[in-house]
Amino acid sequence: MDRLDAMRVFTRIVERRSFTRAAEDLSLPRSTATDAVKRLEARLGVQLLQRTTRSVRPTLDGEAYYQRCLSILSEIEEAEEAFAGAKPRGLLRVEADGPLTRHFILPKLAGFLDSYPDLDLQLSEGNGHGDLTRKGVDCVLRLGECWGECRGACRGEARDALAAGDAGDDMAGDINGAMVVRRVASLDKVTLAAPSYLARFGRPDSHDALTGHQMVGFWSAARGGLLPLEFSEQGEAREMVLPSRFAVSASESYLASARLGHGLIQILRYQAEEDIRAGRLIEVLAATPPRPTPISLLYPRNRQLSPRVRVFLDWLATLFPRRS
Repeated sequence: MDRLDAMRVFTRIVERRSFTRAAEDLSLPRSTATDAVKRLEARLGVQLLQRTTRSVRPTLDGEAYYQRCLSILSEIEEAEEAFAGAKPRGLLRVEADGPLTRHFILPKLAGFLDSYPDLDLQLSEGNGHGDLTRKGVDCVLRLGECWGECRGACRGEARDALAAGDAGDDMAGDINGAMVVRRVASLDKVTLAAPSYLARFGRPDSHDALTGHQMVGFWSAARGGLLPLEFSEQGEAREMVLPSRFAVSASESYLASARLGHGLIQILRYQAEEDIRAGRLIEVLAATPPRPTPISLLYPRNRQLSPRVRVFLDWLATLFPRRS
């Protein structure tokens, strides 16, 4: 194993906090990963990793060496990809929202893979929270407010623009100095109710006429409570929490509850298209819709924007409809 390969092994061990997981990611025997680190430590004359029975952590020297390795490996990858005709290659690990993956990504994935025959894609479902490098993923496609549980830490102009919905597709934010956020698209949301519900409670003609109405509660673990209904009017958003007899935490149950007439819901339009066309759900208060929901790609700041992530980001931007 040459020095560059040893650096790749070392950085993966630091990120995964495990020799075993790093070796699995790189399709290497664990013994090979162990030997690579031992040779690095012998060559440098310092201890790079602290090993315990539960985890592996870099020493102070190891952390400094890790940052230098990231910079060196990134520059080498950029230099190789700069040559004419060179295309991204290797394994790209992506964590993405499940419904987004099934509705937008999978139907057109074959074309992306045909365009990059040397690139392999590993898709896992998740909510995009937590330390991406510890999870072993290169980037996350997140639905909703892109900083999730780190909302308060998203800095400066990026945070303000994202919160206001004014960020363009190339807008980047910095979460806690560790994550970079790039807006991919925004998806429209709608307010819906079943015909049986409207027959019972009446069809509201404005959000001020919702007294006496009820909603299906949607429980948000990140928010620690029910998500309010939201209505936009003259560029300002107004939140309302209506009475609800019960709450759910999955979009499928949310839709099913609305079909049964249990209350108003607000959901992404694409998720309810079939119900709207079939007349099972009816859009109400269309003049004051909720704000569009952002879709963002997150990747570790210290890895910059690798060629693999870059082509994936460019391709993602072609999948989602522009706001109507």
